[in-house]
Amino acid sequence: MSGAPPSDTEQKLQRVRAGLGGVIRGKADAIELLLVGLLSGGHVLVEDVPGVGKTTLAKALARTVSLDFTRLQFTPDLLPTDILGSNVLDPRDGSFSFQAGPIFAHLVLADEINRASPRTQSALLEAMNEGQVTIDGETRPLAQPFFVVATQNPVDYQGTYPLPEAQLDRFTLRMELGYPPEEDELEILFARRLSDPLEDADAVLSKEELLAIQREVREVKVERDVGLYLLQLVRATREHPDLELGVSPRGALAFFRASQARALLRGRDWVSPDDAQALALSVLEHRLQLTPKARYSGRSCAQILDGLLEQVAVPT
Repeated sequence: MSGAPPSDTEQKLQRVRAGLGGVIRGKADAIELLLVGLLSGGHVLVEDVPGVGKTTLAKALARTVSLDFTRLQFTPDLLPTDILGSNVLDPRDGSFSFQAGPIFAHLVLADEINRASPRTQSALLEAMNEGQVTIDGETRPLAQPFFVVATQNPVDYQGTYPLPEAQLDRFTLRMELGYPPEEDELEILFARRLSDPLEDADAVLSKEELLAIQREVREVKVERDVGLYLLQLVRATREHPDLELGVSPRGALAFFRASQARALLRGRDWVSPDDAQALALSVLEHRLQLTPKARYSGRSCAQILDGLLEQVAVPT
């Protein structure tokens, strides 16, 4: 209700936003998208040029929300066992003990994920989709909450492997940071003159509080006609003549959950069509694949989604 005091959840999320904004200046929209991915229980792919703060943003989130953090530097020689862990032989008694890999953390930063081989990339599939990993036939649950922030550089393609569709579909959304506005970049220069703002980032939310908010996201109301609107946008991608691959049912569910998370971040307990429209590019674009004819003619998935947003009737 307009004019009503913020709820306890709103106050907590405002503190998280403020904490992240103190480290990453001038990127309120990017911070919101990152939190949408986290609160919806999904994962986020950050695609941008080097040096704009991708790693810093992930570290700041881990500090602000009290999450155990690990960073995986993806390289061509990285093996699945380097991510998941393995059973190690103890020569003293001939027994095996499990040595957990860096995947066993609350927030995993997969840095330059497209530099690893497809075999290594696939080691993340089960973890991202089911919150568990299978090693030597034994299934091991991961810590909860579990959140993957992966980065990739769109410019330097030498020595990289394109992410397969199955991997891309595991990311709730893809986002960019971009360069900061001039005024904010000037503030960054002076803020880092004597110290790193990341070192001063305080924990303002506990893991237990985060899990409670993630459960609260699922309780955000979605009217039937709004749900149908989301689905019509999804189904329109499957029928578009310029797309050979549309949005999967997994993508539709991610769209639904992300819309609920954005509504909660905006202080509402109900989803608006505006939530779907604001998230459509970030949640759907990376799941689409153009036909060769559309690709050679210069079409883009973003252009197609913009057209669908204009064509699909918005519920009133």
